[in-house]
Amino acid sequence: MRLITLRMALHISAWFVCATVPTLSIAQTTHEFDATAYYNTFSFDHPVALRISPGDRVVTKTIDARGGDENGSQVARGPNPQIGPFYIEGAEPGDVLVVKLEKIEPNRDTAFSSSVLAPYAADPAFLRYEALHEQQTEIWELDLVGRMARPTTAASREQGIEIPFRPMLGCVAVAPPRKEAVSTATPGEFGGNLDYFGMVAGVAVMLPVSEPGALLFIGDGHARQGEGEVVGNALEVSMDVEFSVELIKAKEIGWPRIETDEYIIVLGSARPLLQALQHATTELQRWLMSDYGYDERGSSLLMGHVLEYEVVQVVDPHFTIAAKIRKGFLQ
Repeated sequence: MRLITLRMALHISAWFVCATVPTLSIAQTTHEFDATAYYNTFSFDHPVALRISPGDRVVTKTIDARGGDENGSQVARGPNPQIGPFYIEGAEPGDVLVVKLEKIEPNRDTAFSSSVLAPYAADPAFLRYEALHEQQTEIWELDLVGRMARPTTAASREQGIEIPFRPMLGCVAVAPPRKEAVSTATPGEFGGNLDYFGMVAGVAVMLPVSEPGALLFIGDGHARQGEGEVVGNALEVSMDVEFSVELIKAKEIGWPRIETDEYIIVLGSARPLLQALQHATTELQRWLMSDYGYDERGSSLLMGHVLEYEVVQVVDPHFTIAAKIRKGFLQ
């Protein structure tokens, strides 16, 4: 009994647990998964790629946003081909799926990105009269040892541009509600193409389950991305990925939540950007009220003075805002 209790305690500590406690699974199976099919929609209708249980870990690879694998071979079409769906045993509508991202690392030495600002990121007059009108793809050299990215075109190299790695996943999603099939270019309440630069190894991503088994999709790896994703993409590359899953039973949430060592975070997506901000703000307040013991007035007072926002991306069909609070301010 003492050994079981210790194992459970260690498992809890690994999962940023506060008032929200996942279903505990002591036994863990590691699955090595090699994708043979890729999808350009998030949908309940795709065949299950792998069945896993809460507590299980998956070791796998993703391909880049245009369908290139670790060898640079084109194995799928874009945008953002996804691996999965992974069926999580016991997941039911009304539950929350918790995805712990354990490893995200580029597995080849080149990435690509666009090279001028995307239309929504700059003044229309600048884009029409002053800016370069020809969008070009920049190929980047990835130093996997020094963990630096450098552009390969001569003009860009001469400007001394070099970017340290901050590997992340652009897409983490479950099957959308209402039997919808949603393009992998799009974020929503189910997750999707969130393009949050903080979706890095070590975070726990919480998504609302709408279909039996949740049906988890992942993909769209970036060696690094700035806030706003202002060139329309990032350092797009294939990735080695490891993740594990847990369930919170009978716990409804409205928008993706993320927990780190330092923050609780909500991602809201919509157009206009104000509506995305409203979604994120409302969901964060609900989180404070349901899990941290605040009432509406108390949570409002707290948010009014310690809330932080990030403009996640302004290039996808829906824009995304992150609302976040440092854990040090919470009860």
